[in-house]
Amino acid sequence: MRPTTEAALGLGCLFALCSAVASADTPLQEPLRAPLDPTKYKAACPDYKHYAMHQHPPYSEGPMQLPFQRPSKHCRTFESPLVEKVIEDMNKRIVDKDLARIFENAFPNTLDTTVRWHVDGTQKKAKASRKHGLDEAWKGPQSFIVTGDINAEWLRDSTNQLAQYQSLAKKDKDIHTLILGAINTQAEYVIGSPYCNAFQPPAPSGLQPTYQGDGDVVHPAVEPSFVFECKYELDSLAHFLSLTNQFYNHTGSTEFLTPRWLLALDTLMDLLQAQSKPTFNNETGSYDRNEYSFQRRTDTGTETLNLGGVGNPLGDDTGLIRSAFRPSDDATILGFFIPANAMISVELKRSAAMLGKAGKKNLAASLRARGEEIEAGIWENGVVHTKKYGKVFAFEVDGFGSSILMDDANLPSLLALPLLGFVNADNEVYKNTRKMILSKKGNPYYLTGIEFHGIGGPHIGLSHAWPMSVLVQAMTSESDDEITNCLGLVKNVSRNGLIHESINVNYSRDYTRSWFAWANSVFAQTILDLAQRKPHLLFGKGAEPYVLG
Repeated sequence: MRPTTEAALGLGCLFALCSAVASADTPLQEPLRAPLDPTKYKAACPDYKHYAMHQHPPYSEGPMQLPFQRPSKHCRTFESPLVEKVIEDMNKRIVDKDLARIFENAFPNTLDTTVRWHVDGTQKKAKASRKHGLDEAWKGPQSFIVTGDINAEWLRDSTNQLAQYQSLAKKDKDIHTLILGAINTQAEYVIGSPYCNAFQPPAPSGLQPTYQGDGDVVHPAVEPSFVFECKYELDSLAHFLSLTNQFYNHTGSTEFLTPRWLLALDTLMDLLQAQSKPTFNNETGSYDRNEYSFQRRTDTGTETLNLGGVGNPLGDDTGLIRSAFRPSDDATILGFFIPANAMISVELKRSAAMLGKAGKKNLAASLRARGEEIEAGIWENGVVHTKKYGKVFAFEVDGFGSSILMDDANLPSLLALPLLGFVNADNEVYKNTRKMILSKKGNPYYLTGIEFHGIGGPHIGLSHAWPMSVLVQAMTSESDDEITNCLGLVKNVSRNGLIHESINVNYSRDYTRSWFAWANSVFAQTILDLAQRKPHLLFGKGAEPYVLG
């Protein structure tokens, strides 16, 4: 390893010195022989949000000369020699060196920058506290994974941030323990506040919470030191199951199957039951107030729920589950959000298969029945006929016959239904839906401009499309030309070597979020998908597939 100015780093340094140290790290160095303790150098490390806004050498050998944006080894929050090996392999094989550089920056971004707290379960147990339930909770490995520039953990984001490492967990014990810790931590969040989407650092971490100060009025009430934001999004719970199912599928391990995980599952199932109820009692016709309500003082309609915080009325006997908010954190208009229902139906059935093998047959049967009920509800209520496109999946429905036809960039989405495992990409209804939502005339949030185009959403506005949607388009396509075009679009608007949240379609230097680990992970997943499924597009004609794990 090249010598570094450790003495200067240990005393603290200015931003410029830290930048110089980071730039001195070559992309393909051998893994460190002994892990660095990042806490030793924390005070010397620049804020990565600002660091990511600036370009750092060495630059890629491609025509775009993209920067090397990984933080110094002294500032990375987690390390894995196997991850470094994958980066080295891909750097050697990918023909487009600008594309290779984005992968090099994006693939390890979650590990490099977002693992705020991780314990492997061998540490001494924190002193018991009735307030936080530490006598029962937070046992075993734990991992607190922030979304990037916001010091909080979203269940959805963290699951997707870790997805590209799941296939490494069987070979890399540290990755195995990190993901197991993430499952355990998410379980505690679900137990504590199942309606919430984003969470503060766990009490045992000793990290200080960050408060938004939005003055939200939420029912059931939440503890601000535990919850960062409490927007009820059905996909958050689906992602908790997905994190577990991915880990089980790749490792075969059931270490997560603890009393706490089972309690989280029971809590989840109780919530699904509560949120399957209609707005009006189907026997008396009287209004039944929903168990969850949310109001925020705001001038942005998508940030709160109308009608006293419960949202628009929903019908009965649909088989569907209400979601108050979308994965974009925007309020639903019609509460039966189809992409999240599709995802939870798939993950419930996957969890049922796992639990059945683990001998919990009654519980497995319950999950399977609920998953099948939701799936049937989607086909009965979530498919609508259009004059131009034929039968398509609606984005949202209300059980009274109303529907919204659109798609949003955030995952889960209608575009991502094959990735979720709900349908195959050759399903006729999906193909019709795909044609609709990738059209300016069919999807009000398909945005086009002179520098970029793709699906956006109301969360950012009417001029910014999300690279994430273009990457999902590539992963759900079999067309070499379409995939190549999608990769080119994303590459050309990623001048800082990282994937942004959204891009102004007419001026690509206008973007949101310099540091957004979820988007970087989706890019990495896209490259790894193509490396296995269509290697010639990355490695050249006749190239052999590259399979992770």
